[in-house]
Amino acid sequence: MKIKGLDYNTQREHLVLPEYGREVQQMVDYCVGLKSRAERQRCANTIIAVMERMMPHNYENKDYRQKLWDHLALMSGFQLDIDYPCDITEAHNMLKKPAPMRYPMKRIPVRHYGNMMFEVFELLKNMPNGLERTELTRLAANQMKRDLVLWGHGSIDNEKVASDLADYTDGKIQLDLDTFKFDRTEAPTRNQERRQRRRK
Repeated sequence: MKIKGLDYNTQREHLVLPEYGREVQQMVDYCVGLKSRAERQRCANTIIAVMERMMPHNYENKDYRQKLWDHLALMSGFQLDIDYPCDITEAHNMLKKPAPMRYPMKRIPVRHYGNMMFEVFELLKNMPNGLERTELTRLAANQMKRDLVLWGHGSIDNEKVASDLADYTDGKIQLDLDTFKFDRTEAPTRNQERRQRRRK
């Protein structure tokens, strides 16, 4: 539906820094188009004053004025020919996206146990029998049960934990469910369930 004189933000020009709004961007565009350098300088100083009032919480930062001038340069596409009171060369790096980080979850079979649990499984595989391995087994089994309850993946009974623990330690750890006592594990509340659904 098209109504004369009414347009959507998606139909307008892209905002470089949306936090300042379209009005400030229009001021910057106007400033770039001024023919006199002195007029551009006055206009730029006025825009910086407006930006300062829009972001009063930045006053506490030492370099807040530097950041404002960097933002002005970015919004002008570095086309604003004025005498900047500070060096704006670092502003070129502000919009660069960082390289993607290596994601450890890709190398584990199931996400609900997490990368750290699989590091524990590796430790258990190579640990000699003794009190230390027994205690780590107890901690691992209880954490696995909590993870299953929290993420709600299939069955959360004790047999599932024992089976997974045996599988992921290559059969080195076998829980005796007749003697092993799990800590009390409570089901997640409705709020926790909602948060989990949002993450999926």
